[in-house]
Amino acid sequence: MKKTPTPYSRYFETPRCEGNYQPVTERLRHFGEFRIPLTSPAISEQGNRCMTCGIPFCHNAGCPLGNPIPEANALVRDNRWKEASDLFHAYNNFPEFTGRLCPALCEASCVHYINDDAVTIRQIELEIVERAWREGWIKPSVPQTKTGKRVAVIGSGPAGLAAAQQLARAGYDVVLYEKDDLPGGILRYGIPDFKLEKSVLDRRLEQMQAEGVSFETNVKIGEDVSPLYLKRQFDAVVLTGGAMEPRNLDVPGREAKGIYFAMDYLMASNYAVRENRRSTIDADGLKVITLGGGDTGADCLGTALRQGASSVLQLEIMPKPPEGKNEATPWPRWPVISRTGTSHKEGGDRRWNVSTKRFLTEKGRVIGIEGIEVDWSTGKPVEKPGTEFKQPADIVLLALGFVHPKQDALLEMLGVELDARKNVKVNPETMMTSVPGIFSAGDMQSGASLVVRCIAGGRQAAYNVDKYLTGSSNLPKIEPTPSWR
Repeated sequence: MKKTPTPYSRYFETPRCEGNYQPVTERLRHFGEFRIPLTSPAISEQGNRCMTCGIPFCHNAGCPLGNPIPEANALVRDNRWKEASDLFHAYNNFPEFTGRLCPALCEASCVHYINDDAVTIRQIELEIVERAWREGWIKPSVPQTKTGKRVAVIGSGPAGLAAAQQLARAGYDVVLYEKDDLPGGILRYGIPDFKLEKSVLDRRLEQMQAEGVSFETNVKIGEDVSPLYLKRQFDAVVLTGGAMEPRNLDVPGREAKGIYFAMDYLMASNYAVRENRRSTIDADGLKVITLGGGDTGADCLGTALRQGASSVLQLEIMPKPPEGKNEATPWPRWPVISRTGTSHKEGGDRRWNVSTKRFLTEKGRVIGIEGIEVDWSTGKPVEKPGTEFKQPADIVLLALGFVHPKQDALLEMLGVELDARKNVKVNPETMMTSVPGIFSAGDMQSGASLVVRCIAGGRQAAYNVDKYLTGSSNLPKIEPTPSWR
C-alpha cells in the first residue's frame, strides 16, 4: 500500500543549508558582515527538518538559555514568524547576538546530529530576529510600575546588557557603567565587524534606553567613581566586567616591539573601522603570526587579511582535533573536532603541536619566532628534538585566552572574595558575592566563556537581584545546563 507523504517526511529530502557568503575576494575588501541570508521559504523548510525529532535535547542539554527550539522551529515551519520571535525573546534578550556569535551548542545536541547533519538552529534563530526587526515587531518593553529601587550594573558586555534590560523591565532604575566611550563591551570592541556589525548592537541599545536603562560611559569604577559611593547610592550592584586579563607568554624576547595581545589588536582595528581610518596596529604588507588556535586567533586572522597582511600563520600548541566525529566527546556533548571557520577559508595557514621557545628580535623589534614541535602522547607537551624551526614575522599576536578579571581598584575596594582562579566568587544559588547586595555574572564570575552563557548569567543575576530586593521575582529563572557542557 502506497504511503501518503506527510509534511514531516520532507525532512528526509531536505538537506541542511546554512545560506551563502560573499566570495572571499569580495569580502576581504571590507569589514562588514558578508552573510547572504536564506529566503523565508528556505528557512521554513529548514525548520521543518526539526519536526521528526523524538525527544529533543537541544533546548536543555545544549542551550544555556533553555531556548524552546523545537517550538520556535514549528512556528517557522508554519510561517508564524512573529510568534516565533516572541517565543525566542522570552528566553533570550539578544537572539541577533547569539545567532551570529554562538558556536551553536544546541546543534551539537540535536538528535539528528547522531547520524546526520544537525538542524540549522542558529541560522533559523538569526533569520527570525532579523525579520522581527525589519517588520517592526521588536519594541521597547516599558514597565507599568516602578519599584523605587536603584541598581548599578558595572560592565556593558552581554552579561551586563542582559542583566540591565531584565531589571529595567522589572521596574528598577538601572544605571549601566562602562569604562569605554560607548557601551557594548566585547561586543563592540572585541568582536570584528565582519562577525557583528555595530549597527546591530546600537539598535538594541536604543531599545534599552527607551526602556529606562541609563548608560554612563567613560567611567572607571574605582578611579572616576568610588565603589563605596555605589554601595551608598544603589540598592544593589551587579559586577559584569568580564575576564579581560590576557594570558601572557613569558619567553625570551617578549619585551620586543611588534608583539601584541590579541584583544589590543582587535580593539585597535574596531576603533579604526568605526572612524574609517587605518588601525594603529596595521598589518598591511606584513607577515603576521598568531599564537593560539581559538576563536580569538581566528578573528585576528580575518582582521589581518582585511588589513592586507602578506601572510598569516596561526600556531597552536595543542594537537589537531580529529575530523568529523570524536569518540572522546560523544553526543550530546560538545564535540572536540577540527573546525574550519569563515576566516580560515579566507587564507592563511595553521599548524598544531607547536610550542614557541623564544621571540627573534632585531634592534628591539620582533622579526620572528623560534618554535619546536611537541608530542602529547603522555598527556602533556614534550618537545621533539630535531623539530626546531624559525618563522619570520613582523607582527606577533598573542591569542592565548584570558585568565581572570582585571585585579583593579574596583574589586579591591568592594572587598568581594575571589575564587582559586581569581574570578569573583558567588553563591551559585543566589549569584551574590561575599558582600551583601553585590552580585556578579558573566566572565567576571565564571571565567572567559561564551556570549550565550554570559546572557544566561546576566538574566539569572537579574532574577536574583529582584528576589533579593523584593522577596520574590516574576523574572525567568535560568536553570543550569548539565555540568559536562
